[in-house]
Amino acid sequence: MNELKSDLSVVGKRIPKLDASLKAMGRAEYIQDIKLPGMVYGKILYSSYAHANIIKIDTSKAVALPGVHAVLTGEDIPGKMKMGFYKDNPPIKKGKVCSFRDEVAAVAAKSPEIARKALSLIEIEYEELEGIFDPEKAMKKDSPLVHEKNKTNILKLPWKLHYGDVEKAGEKAAFTVEDRFSTTWVTHCCLGTSGAVALFDANDNLTIYTNTQIPSLAQKDFLEALKAMGLENKRARVIKPVIGGGFGSKLDTYAYEHIAILLAHKCRKPVKLTFDRQEEFKATSTRQPAIIDIRQGCDKNGKLLFRDIKMILDNGAYTSWGATTPSVMMMPVTSLYRVKNVRYSAKCVYTNNTYSQAMRGYGNPQATFAIESSMDMLAEKAGIDPIEFRRINRNHPGDVTPQKFKITTCGLDLCLDTVEKELKENNIKQKGVGIGIASLIHVGGGARIYKSDGCGAILKMDDYGKVDIFTGGTDMGQGLDNITAQIVAEELGLFAEDINVVHTDTDVCPWDVGAHASRSTFVAGNAALGAAKKVKEKLLEFGSKILDADPGDLVLRDRLIFVPGDNEKKMAIDKLLRKAHFSPGGTMLMADFFYDPDNENLGKEFKGNMSMTYTFGVHGVRVKVDVETGKVEVLEYVAAHDVGRAINPLLLEGQVYGGVVMGLGYALTEEVVHKKGKNMNANFRDYKLFTAKDAIKIKAPVLETPDKDGPFGAKGIGEPGCVPTAPAIANAIYDAVGVRIYDLPITPEKVLAALKEKNN
Repeated sequence: MNELKSDLSVVGKRIPKLDASLKAMGRAEYIQDIKLPGMVYGKILYSSYAHANIIKIDTSKAVALPGVHAVLTGEDIPGKMKMGFYKDNPPIKKGKVCSFRDEVAAVAAKSPEIARKALSLIEIEYEELEGIFDPEKAMKKDSPLVHEKNKTNILKLPWKLHYGDVEKAGEKAAFTVEDRFSTTWVTHCCLGTSGAVALFDANDNLTIYTNTQIPSLAQKDFLEALKAMGLENKRARVIKPVIGGGFGSKLDTYAYEHIAILLAHKCRKPVKLTFDRQEEFKATSTRQPAIIDIRQGCDKNGKLLFRDIKMILDNGAYTSWGATTPSVMMMPVTSLYRVKNVRYSAKCVYTNNTYSQAMRGYGNPQATFAIESSMDMLAEKAGIDPIEFRRINRNHPGDVTPQKFKITTCGLDLCLDTVEKELKENNIKQKGVGIGIASLIHVGGGARIYKSDGCGAILKMDDYGKVDIFTGGTDMGQGLDNITAQIVAEELGLFAEDINVVHTDTDVCPWDVGAHASRSTFVAGNAALGAAKKVKEKLLEFGSKILDADPGDLVLRDRLIFVPGDNEKKMAIDKLLRKAHFSPGGTMLMADFFYDPDNENLGKEFKGNMSMTYTFGVHGVRVKVDVETGKVEVLEYVAAHDVGRAINPLLLEGQVYGGVVMGLGYALTEEVVHKKGKNMNANFRDYKLFTAKDAIKIKAPVLETPDKDGPFGAKGIGEPGCVPTAPAIANAIYDAVGVRIYDLPITPEKVLAALKEKNN
């Protein structure tokens, strides 16, 4: 897409987040800040049971309450309006509920207080049914069925991949390890809670404000909802306010958005429906719990011979994107290190628990926890240093993995060397102190999950050297606005502050598949770069006429167009633009570009180059374990990543810091506690989220291996920061006190119990 350059003036600079001042001053407009004339407020009533038949609903008292504008039950929902990967989830349920988060009624009222009062007046008679909350038990033939029509709780998703001869390789292995690992529910904890404001114009065209990561795909979902309502051929406009964090939680459309649409249409007023913190915990989706059985073996020299993995995932009551994470789990299973014989299978199982969504890493953290814990166990059995063991088996540039991933640039060796130096330099063995490492692979150049992995960009320059770039990409706090601005500014010889990035409105912005899979820098960045290249060509062409110079001799830099070394052939870009505008015939500089990477959908055999490039990394940690209490203290953390090229090192480091802290919570403290399907800790007091007080000093070495296909050589880095944290911590605990923890989170109670068992 571009030639790699070293003399860059904007790319590679530590430019603060462009909207930082707005957020710091409280001027950024979140969904909670949206207020429209005549707006009313929506609220949702949730199920009182994890599994029950709905016998009767009486809404008469709620309807009669002064200030109530609309009341909805499952009877009011069009039959074809359903959500999720399998379209098995209506926005409001009728006949039966399958989890505590099931929506059973909704109201719109003059104020939130009246809406809450109206909910309390709705009377529902249930017939409780036996629930199933353990995915292994749910797989049994005599288990209660979550959805009777399926006749089984096991989803019919073909998550199987087998190549080589695992059995024969197992027989040849000099060393083999086998064990079971498990991970639990954790949630995104976005500081900005979810919400939507929906309204219809006089012609039944929809406008919806919602803090989504997928405005173009959400627009498609909402158009389908309108069609189900009998409003075919109407418009659906999605406006995205500032997002207070996403992390995958907003990768699908939710019931609250559809309910806001239905209420707005029924009462013919704008309806605002926003969550408080308890609702955010209860009614948005978690990371999938996983039970992972893994067996690995190597020869006497430490070379991996086989990897055999079986997984069981708790799908919850309905099927969202959480059920597709096994496709990403395959990536580290097959392609983290060189391993020629692999067998993998995963089963997603319906239960009466909450259903799961995408979350940062999209299944990779669960798989990597098992793989990288097992790698340390195998290294110990083979008598090889854990870092050296990984070095023996590391990926190399130019590799094509058995899953057909094409490894272009690969800095795994650099990451291993960097972390080893940081951790082992001046290392003095102390009682209760240990070090651990873990590696990662993740998509870094898009990820073809849909038929298109593309993004559009439209660029417009005004007469004063300022640029508006309309991108389909979504900024949700991760810094895509900066990355886009710096890429465009670099290509056009401007400063980042000259670029206005617009990404908020489907009526204005082009199509994009959404912010996921660490794809935005690579895909949206290449789209913006493509549009900038077109405009640059026009600038150079017109500049060559004005300055009487060959276009190939002209340079754009520091808001100037010039021939290097010739002071007579120099002009401010804004002046050139005005000359272009007012020249005979006139011209205005605009361009569009759609970038769809040349990656591949995984076929029926789950093989294909799903990403244009892959990001690698190694995390290393030093911990201290208190043998009296089981408490784990992180003393030192190093997170080295192969980033291609750092477009903005400041924001890149921020991504790594945030990812590591999220990973530390996943490893040590975080767990959504469910008791027979009911969330028992739906608040920040009882959900043990890492806070600023718990933050540790993190070193984040930026290792650049510029990739030929990335914008200025960049790879995606949004998700990798949290992927290998848990196994690095688990490995360090083992090194410190000799106990292996197999189940997340690694709480003091678990460590203490393991120590007591070891010492008995």
